[in-house]
Amino acid sequence: MIPLRDNHRGHAVPFVTGALIGICVLVFLWELSLGRDELRQVFYVYGVIPAVLFRGVGVSPAIVLSREAVVILTSMFLHADLLHLGGNVLYLWIFGNNVEKAMGGFRFILFYLLCGAIAALGYGQFDPRSTVPMIGASGAVSGVLGAYLLLYPYARVLIFLPFGIFSRVIRLPAFWILWFWFIFQLMSLTLSEGQQGGVAWIAHVTGFVAGMALIPVFKHRDVPLLQPRHGSRRWYRKRER
Repeated sequence: MIPLRDNHRGHAVPFVTGALIGICVLVFLWELSLGRDELRQVFYVYGVIPAVLFRGVGVSPAIVLSREAVVILTSMFLHADLLHLGGNVLYLWIFGNNVEKAMGGFRFILFYLLCGAIAALGYGQFDPRSTVPMIGASGAVSGVLGAYLLLYPYARVLIFLPFGIFSRVIRLPAFWILWFWFIFQLMSLTLSEGQQGGVAWIAHVTGFVAGMALIPVFKHRDVPLLQPRHGSRRWYRKRER
């Protein structure tokens, strides 16, 4: 299920969302210039490693805390491959612009980074002995999805369903798509015991829940939660033309 766009358009330009996407793309281009061994070293130096975060591996706790505060941030802008980057960028662009509008640019930066940090801590706490580094914006983007679900559950999202010759492009309410996404993450987490094929499912789940919990605090006071349909189905058809 690949989202293409939503029908909830704001007038403000999403500068912060665009900047976050731009940083991720630039960092990935830098990654492409590195050799395989160099890239692996970058992931281990700037990614979140639970065994270091929670156990210290013989390092002073003060050093561990200061280092991990930095790598939790840097890990959000590293990606393993083009598919990893593309998925995060796509979801952030489609759902992030309206979440940014609901809270303003500065609050959106704090919200995004806080969701990413909570997702990283959730990943580390799930298996504190793991030495596998976590990288990617998935945890922070998951927080954006959780916020969008509580802000615009009835917004219509155009999605592509890739089923070969049966592929379809359809529109569905955001709450169907985002709840399906969340349930898929939970099922994948249960079946994979946290991580499989390089995907930190627990970070997705934790980030999503964090986004839902934090949006009442970060949104502007005049922005309601669970915004209702803007009129009838006829309104939707008119907007979608």
